[in-house]
Amino acid sequence: MPIRRRAVAVSVPLLVSALTLTACGSGGTDSGGGGADGKPEGDITFQTWNLRSNFKDYFTGLVAEFERATPGVRVKWLDQPADNYADKLSADAAAGTLPDVVNVSPDLSFPLARAGLLMNLDKEPAAARFKGEYTPEAWQGNVLPGLDGSYSFPWYLNTGPLFYNKALFRQAGLDPEKPPKSYDELFAAARTIAERSGGKTATLGGTPAVEDFGRYGVQLMNGDATRFTYNEPKGVELLTEYKKLYDRGGLDPQSLTNTPDKTGQKFLEQKVAMNPGSAHDLENFKKNAPSLYRNLGITDAPNNTGKPNMYVMGLGVSSRSKHKAAAVAFAHFVTDRKNQEAFAHKVAVFPSTKGSLDDPYWTKDDGTDEGRVRVASARMLKGAVNYTPVVLSEEMKTVLKNEVAKALQGKKSPREALDDAVAQSNKLLKQS
Repeated sequence: MPIRRRAVAVSVPLLVSALTLTACGSGGTDSGGGGADGKPEGDITFQTWNLRSNFKDYFTGLVAEFERATPGVRVKWLDQPADNYADKLSADAAAGTLPDVVNVSPDLSFPLARAGLLMNLDKEPAAARFKGEYTPEAWQGNVLPGLDGSYSFPWYLNTGPLFYNKALFRQAGLDPEKPPKSYDELFAAARTIAERSGGKTATLGGTPAVEDFGRYGVQLMNGDATRFTYNEPKGVELLTEYKKLYDRGGLDPQSLTNTPDKTGQKFLEQKVAMNPGSAHDLENFKKNAPSLYRNLGITDAPNNTGKPNMYVMGLGVSSRSKHKAAAVAFAHFVTDRKNQEAFAHKVAVFPSTKGSLDDPYWTKDDGTDEGRVRVASARMLKGAVNYTPVVLSEEMKTVLKNEVAKALQGKKSPREALDDAVAQSNKLLKQS
């Protein structure tokens, strides 16, 4: 997958629709030839998601190394562009040409698995025997609701730190070394910063997204992911608190329309006290806002669950592969500890293999901006979960954002707004 992309979910309903043409049973039904427990042999295809342009040498070398170690197998590496990746999966699924090993995120693996086109790794002994090599969080991140198992070998993980301005905390009389860890602490700090700055400084630049509801402790969906439930009392409670914050100046006045770029700019201008970021932002702060850079704190986004948010990427195995043993062997090879760590040294992602994040590379700050963020982010991944429901499309995210805006503006009560958002999203879910 392209390392920093999440927007592909907009195409998932198209993928689901196309898969209704090919579904032949419940998720996890293995209908292809070549048992997974046999000797790895045969020609297989391996598809990545917009990785060739930056990592051609790495993957070419990886394939060559596997073929040398497994002489009976030949791997054809395919790479698809970032745009319309879900549509490409849809076309392959409908045509019966889904690659043997395919790069998927949970939102993309869900419709494939539901149509019976991906192997249930928990139910296939040849794959399940590797489960202990990955962190429990990573394996669980690829378990799909209502389908009783994991459908992708965990590959790389990602998360993002939350930057905060220690100077603004200090000016408000808050301890700059103790950023808020829970939502109660966040709301209290935001009220204080707004009051003591005379309304000139907001704490947050954006409105709550679905991940915020998850971190607050809201049950986002029912158990089999057929119905959204974030309008439950805790969801209403969270939005009510955001409404109070908006009225008191704890949210930026333009938070209803701010894009991530705009909130980032306001943080740089020191008009907002907290904002998500990455190592790339640190270089920008150093150059364009040196006083901010000197007073920059790095923490995790507040949560009430004790579990930070993470993004998960995996490698699925086609249940219809003619060479399942080879496909399982190669998917495991790409995602084993040695190869995951090698890939994570080349780009700002994190390995999902057990013990990897205990390595000094991810635990000791080397003095660079990249190292500073890498160590802070790696620490957050222990115990992290993927809060974003696998069936949540971009259209559903927009529905939530629009209804949240109506509640903050006072056009609807928080309960009315969330009830309407859930009703619209559940209707879209049925249509998919």
